[in-house]
Amino acid sequence: MIRLFKHYIPHAVLLLGLFDLVLLVAAGELAWKLRASQIGIDVGAFADRFPALLAASGVVLVAMISVGVYGADSLRSMRFAAARLLVAVSLGVIALAFIDFLIPGETFWRSTLAYAMGLSVVFLVANRLIVGGILGASAFRRRVLVLGSGQRAQRLRQLSLRPESGFVIVGYIAMSDAAKVVEEAIARSAIHDLNRFVENLGASEVVLALEERRNALPLKDLLRIKTAGVHVNDFSSFMERETGRVDLDTVNPSWLIFSDGFSSGRAVSSVAKRLFDVLASGLLLLATFPLILIFALLVKLDSKGPAFFSQTRVGLFGQPFDVVKLRSMRTDAEKDGAQFAQQDDPRVTRIGKFIRKVRIDELPQAWSVLKGEMSFVGPRPERPEFVEDLEDKLPYYAERHMVKPGITGWAQINYPYGASIADSRNKLEYDLYYAKNYTPFLDLLILLQTLRVVLWHEGAR
Repeated sequence: MIRLFKHYIPHAVLLLGLFDLVLLVAAGELAWKLRASQIGIDVGAFADRFPALLAASGVVLVAMISVGVYGADSLRSMRFAAARLLVAVSLGVIALAFIDFLIPGETFWRSTLAYAMGLSVVFLVANRLIVGGILGASAFRRRVLVLGSGQRAQRLRQLSLRPESGFVIVGYIAMSDAAKVVEEAIARSAIHDLNRFVENLGASEVVLALEERRNALPLKDLLRIKTAGVHVNDFSSFMERETGRVDLDTVNPSWLIFSDGFSSGRAVSSVAKRLFDVLASGLLLLATFPLILIFALLVKLDSKGPAFFSQTRVGLFGQPFDVVKLRSMRTDAEKDGAQFAQQDDPRVTRIGKFIRKVRIDELPQAWSVLKGEMSFVGPRPERPEFVEDLEDKLPYYAERHMVKPGITGWAQINYPYGASIADSRNKLEYDLYYAKNYTPFLDLLILLQTLRVVLWHEGAR
């Protein structure tokens, strides 16, 4: 994987994206040549068109990222990828037409959009069939040797078997006499020279998946392996990199303290984040004010009670604040006390089901962003009644409050909506990853992929 602004991106995904960008430029160039030949004009020099071609391709690439073209589901299924590609290219073409309308000039894509759209879809699908398959092959994955043969080693095996996995496991070594979960693991005593064994396997990384480290760490061997140029990683760091979340089953306080992350050098990033929040929330409120009023009226007509409701949530550093949303439930929804929303929740009104699916009920929260109580991106703010219980049951839950809560977040785009302690635990793992690795780049990635969640109602309840 390549680490870009503290966030890991698989090599295969990065290469696939670069190939896509080249093919989008090629599709735009070919579309222009086809159109020019039809109307009998001079094609002109490619260098003169290249900046506009690159910009247009960048717009389409952003649309592809937004709708999840590079997500795990798209990497697993060609049919899924093709459907998302069609949506992405369509959105990109609409955006380009809008940009050309706002900024008229000597542009070329306006008369060639149909050609460019068709060619782009064909080229991108072919890229996934040919290049995507090659990049997904074992020969192009990192070769990992696992030290351990227990449950942790088994979890790594399961992770490596996913189609979108960026690594292949070339061997397991049982470091103790404990019962094996991975039966094919080789006993450490059967290997004379561990460094030579790693070299013969062609491993590029060694992962410590030991169930118990006490008196089990082969420090001399690991030092030789490390100095030979092979990357040595512990289980928690490896899982964080490969899954985009902090593994609560294995993480400990010392790992959180000594691992990279939770950087204090965020002053500039925090200022930039706040400036973006103020500007974006102000524009969003201005643009959606008529829409909010229309649905406020519909909420009033659909069921008895106020159109808006205010609810106390836990914010930065555990401080409470009030968040305002369009009401989507009956006024007596919590007559029996606070409770999580459920699938097909009977408390949700008819209009409430719709505004929850398309996230219109969330729009008034932009006011909390403007006031500085929330950000656009961050862990979802939870209710005090739930926080008290979750802090007792989940380790490190309080650490998610070290960053400002948000309307959308890393957990929201990676994990479906859940309403249980187990779901809260899974979402906490993503929230901790965000708090640990926050950068403006990660915020941008989350904002782009929020479109995917809205379009396909992922996580809506």
